[in-house]
Amino acid sequence: MFKRLREDIATIRQRDPAARSAWEVLTCYPGLHALVLHRFAHACWRVRRRSPARYVSQIARFLTGIEIHPGATIARRVLIDHGMG
Repeated sequence: MFKRLREDIATIRQRDPAARSAWEVLTCYPGLHALVLHRFAHACWRVRRRSPARYVSQIARFLTGIEIHPGATIARRVLIDHGMG
């Protein structure tokens, strides 16, 4: 889990010139927050806990403005930038 999070942070720092530090990425990037919450929702979806998966997905959408269906498969090293607007 933490290995994937470190990889996500490194990907964002590599691809986004505005990202100045790992701490800034961890605390201020809604794309990262949406991916972390999606992974939890997707894990629920895969074990047929569809309602909890949808609830987590809706909470993530409310918090980040980024909607990702819990059944969606997302590859590694993806960057979601400017989720709203």
